[in-house]
Formats: sequence, C-alpha cells, structure tokens
Amino acid sequence: MKNLWDDREAMKYQGELALRVYTSRLLGRDPSLVLHGGGNTSVKIHQQNLVGETEEILYVKGSGWDLATIEEAGFAPVRIPHLLKLAQLPTLSDSQMVNELKTQMVRANAPAPSVETILHATLPYKYVDHTHADAVVTITNTANGEERIREIYGKQVIIIPYIMPGFDLARLCAQRFAAEAEAETIGMVLMNHGIFSFGETAQESYNRMIQLVGQAEAYLQQQQAWQIPYSVATASKEPLRHDLAQLRYQISQIAGFPVILSLHSQEKTLAFARREDVGEISQQGPATPDHVIRTKRLPMLGRDVNAYAAAYRDYFNSCAQTAGEPKTILDPAPRVILDPQWGLAAVGRTAKDTKIIADIYEHTIDIIERATVLGGYQALSAADIFDVEYWELEQAKLAKSGKQPPFTGEIALVTGAASGIGKACVESLLQRGAAVVGLDRNPAIEELYKRPDFCGITCDITQEGEITEALERAVRSFGGLDIVILNAGIFPAGCAINKLATAEWRRVLAVNLDANLVLLRECHPFLKLAPNGGRVVAIGSKNVPAPGPGVAAYSAAKAALVQLVRVAALEWGGDRIRINTINPNAVFDTGIWSEEVLQARAQHYGLSVEDYKKNNVLGVEVTSRDVAELTVEMCGSLFAKTTGAQVPIDGGNERVI
Repeated sequence: MKNLWDDREAMKYQGELALRVYTSRLLGRDPSLVLHGGGNTSVKIHQQNLVGETEEILYVKGSGWDLATIEEAGFAPVRIPHLLKLAQLPTLSDSQMVNELKTQMVRANAPAPSVETILHATLPYKYVDHTHADAVVTITNTANGEERIREIYGKQVIIIPYIMPGFDLARLCAQRFAAEAEAETIGMVLMNHGIFSFGETAQESYNRMIQLVGQAEAYLQQQQAWQIPYSVATASKEPLRHDLAQLRYQISQIAGFPVILSLHSQEKTLAFARREDVGEISQQGPATPDHVIRTKRLPMLGRDVNAYAAAYRDYFNSCAQTAGEPKTILDPAPRVILDPQWGLAAVGRTAKDTKIIADIYEHTIDIIERATVLGGYQALSAADIFDVEYWELEQAKLAKSGKQPPFTGEIALVTGAASGIGKACVESLLQRGAAVVGLDRNPAIEELYKRPDFCGITCDITQEGEITEALERAVRSFGGLDIVILNAGIFPAGCAINKLATAEWRRVLAVNLDANLVLLRECHPFLKLAPNGGRVVAIGSKNVPAPGPGVAAYSAAKAALVQLVRVAALEWGGDRIRINTINPNAVFDTGIWSEEVLQARAQHYGLSVEDYKKNNVLGVEVTSRDVAELTVEMCGSLFAKTTGAQVPIDGGNERVI
C-alpha cells in the first residue's frame, strides 16, 4: 500500500477543509481502497455563524460525490451537538435520521449528508477516514475473519460485527469505541464492510489508513493470498456480437427497459468464470454492503436469462418471508453474468452504471480468490443482502431518481463522427442519455470523448472488414445497436460530367452509397433486436430533390442512398425498424466544406461567401447542430410512427419548395 502524501502538493491546500479534500482525493486515487463513490471522510471544524456564535460543524462527504474528485462543496456541513444527542437515542428510524441530518445542515444547497454522519460525529477525532479496502474486506469475509483481524492488529483497531449502515451501526460503534479504545487505537474494522482510521490532522488520519491497510496486505502476502496467478487460454476470437445482442435483448425484456451490456474477457475474469466451484462461491453475495447497493442481484451463471429471473424471484420471495414485511420486487434482470467462454458481462441502465458494476465485480473476484486461499469466502448472509437491497433509503432514492433521459440504455452508431454533423449528432445523443459508438477514418475519433458512454473507433467504411470489426467492438462494448445515423460522406470539387473521371465517380459512390449498403445490411440484425425498435436516419442532401451542376457523382450517390433507405423502410417495417432521411443544405461548419469548395460554389452562383451561406428563403444559416438536433429527434418518440420520410433542413430552398 503506497502512501501518496506529497508535502509540496499538500501546500496547495490551505485550511482544514481543504486538507480534508486533499487526503480524500489521495484515498480516491487508489481503487483498492474505494471505488466509484464508495468510502467516506469527514473533518470537525469550529466556525462562526452569521450572528457571531462559534459552532462545531462536521463536514462529511455528501451523497453523490466521489472521493477521487471531491471538492469542498462536496462536503455536507452538519451541527455536531445535535448529532451527539441523536447518538444517545435508543432508536431512530432511517427516515427520521435523514430528516434530522437535513435540519441540522448549515448550508441549504449542500449535498445530503452520508448515512454514516452520526458515526463520524461520535468518534473523538478531528479527521475520520473510511474505506472499503480490498485487503481488509478480504480478511473479514472469511469464516475466521475476526480472529485474523485480531492477529494482525491487536489493540490498534476496534472490531465491530456487521450491522447495516445507519443509526444502529453508529450507536454500536460509539458504545464499543467508548468501552474499548486504548492509547494505541488508531482505527476500527467493520466486519464485512470496511475500515476506519482517525487522527488530529488530515495527514495523520490518512497515514494511519495506509498503515493499517498495508498491514492487511502484508498479512495476505505472508499467507500466499495476495498475488493470485491466473493461467487460462486467451479469450475466443470468434465473433460474439450476434449472441451478445440477443442476450442484451432478452435481459432488456425482463428488466422492462433497454440496458447496456459490456463484455470483459480478461485473463482474470475468464479464469474466475471457469472455476469448478464458481457456481457456489459467486452466489455468496457481494463483499460489502456498498457493493450490494451498486451492483444488486446475484451473479448469473451462463446465459439462461429466464432461468435466472425465476431463481431470483424465488430468492426474493424467500428473503421477503424471512424479513416478515411485504416488499415490491425490483426488476429481476442480472447485473453480472459469468460465462466460461465469455468471462464477465456487466449489465446496467447506463454505460456509467455498467462500468461501475464491472469494476466492482472485478475487485470482488480478487477478494473471493484471496479469501478462498485463506480457507473460504464467506460474505454477508442472504438476509443481510436483501435488507440492504430493499433498504428504506435505497427505495426512497429510487423513487426520487426522476425521469430518465429519453435514450437511456440505448446504443447509437454514428458514422463520420469526428467532425461536423456527425460530431454534433454524437453530442446530441449523449445529451439524451444514449451510449454512442462513433466511426471515422480520422484516428482523432478515439480521443474525442473520455467517458464511459462513448466508444470511438477508427474505421474506413469503404472496407467491409473494418465495418464488421467495428461492429464487433461496438457490441462488445455496449451490447447491441438501437440507432444508426448514416452521416459519413465526401463532397468532391465541382466537375462537369464530360470531365468526370470514372475513378472519381467510383470513389464518391463508394463512400456515399456503397458503404451505407454494407452498414445497413450488417446492422440490421442488431436493429431488429432493439428493445424499443430500431431507428435509422440517413443524412441525404438538398441535391436529391434539386441537384446542381458540377456535382453529378455526389448528387447521384445521395439520390441512390435515399432510394436505398426507402426500400429498407418498406422491407424492415415488420422488424419494428423505422428509417428516415434528413436532407440538409449549405451546412458550412462541416469537413466537406473546405474554404476552396465554399468559394468556388459561391462564385458559381455569383454571391459573396456570406450571402451564399444564407442563400435560402428564410435567410438563415444552417449549422451542424441544427441538423443534428433534427436528426436525433427523428429517433425519438415524436417520430415514432414515421418511416420512409424525407425532411429538408435548408432554410427553405426555392427549387425544393
């Protein structure tokens, strides 16, 4: 466990809360300590209020913030005296606790305080750190985990048996700490949950966390349970895209909404999925309650979704009977799928959710493998998992989650996505919640966006092999296709027919027409499996209804493209796929309009460049964003009953009208 504290870096953070930010980020940099919003930190500060009174305030990490990127605004300030009074109550429901925490905040626009706020307040230290360190969680998730923790730490830590996060846990921790803390106590281990450290300075609390976790790692190394050797054959090179899309469709049907499915076929995930006992060890549950909340459901073995859904309902019903309270079942769709040929497939409502699930389960694999070396993995009981998953606060959070963006869980493919209309379409789709695959021959496409819901692929669409490879990668990344926007195209320099070379003619048709035939043909099986029906929008041109001189190859290719998608609309309507065309004109912020081409066309019509840009009935300039917004809107519910249409976006062209 590496200590990342840097004196020069720390000097940039002035003040108690700023240093709290700094060490929180240090913890967040290490995924073996916290993952995707997990963990918690706090600092107790004396400050004056508006009437000049000095108050003791607990600044605790707020809901929705990630330690790796947290800022001062991400900490919720709560009055400590009231928290300490709450800790003395014999009982306090979760809803009451949340209400009390909100009423004691000193900043109305602060994020909601953590459910561990009272726990942090009761610990008599200025700084408190809490992580779900893999090494510590590994040891606590074994049959004799408590004995091992005592062996490692002695009186350095206080050991707390597992209790679900909330008031009861805070109350027990306060009691145990008051009764058992000694001079050498620098931390607290929550069985099957995580580890706390504390100190009078941010550096001391952070150093102690690194020290304690380092001791756990050293113990695992001594037990030959740290570096797990994985030795399996490499993942199959066989195309999986059609099988993955079918699985994603089945899961979406069970969930009741489109999902994102991502495949992870590394050596580790393949080796784990191929263990002889994977059916047993994978079903024992997540390593911590935090992982229960973020991954939900037991892992699914193999690809029999219907059998899994039935098994999950049985599991739910048995746990509900044990709990003795009626519950509303959430969707029974899996979140993790283990398959010996595929490795691990993660399923989520969004690409971000799916990444979180995959990351967490890959860490869970490490924990399970290491705990197995120590004698066996033993996670939370089924009843405990059920209680966390159907926790009152989690249900309330789901109820308040609000309406999702319209394309949430859907996957779009855009060609020519590195610039112009294509790039604008990518942005519009991302804003509407879609995961987007962008194809472009420009390698810059791969660095266009650094976010989990975008996959940029360098691809020459005139090469069929590159198209099929791109589709394989796209489906492995997100699980299928729901939307295809055929945008890539070239606009050659003006040339009269009597001077048009055959090679140039073929070059233009290869990009603007032939490539789109291949894309349509190869995408059809995926669009047919789109949970909400497939959608295709082809970017045509004003030149389809009103061609101009000097652009025979371009005009012919676009006209043929429109005719192609009209036929596809007729053929694919029975597959719930709707196909429409947008005919833009004079969109000058695109790659095809070089300064040379623009000046030549303006000169051809006897206009200045500025007048040429607005040479339409409305006298307006049409931008890439204008075209993208209409294009993407045609994939939404407003055009749900429209197919085979051609819609102009050109400011009004006299020849078209």
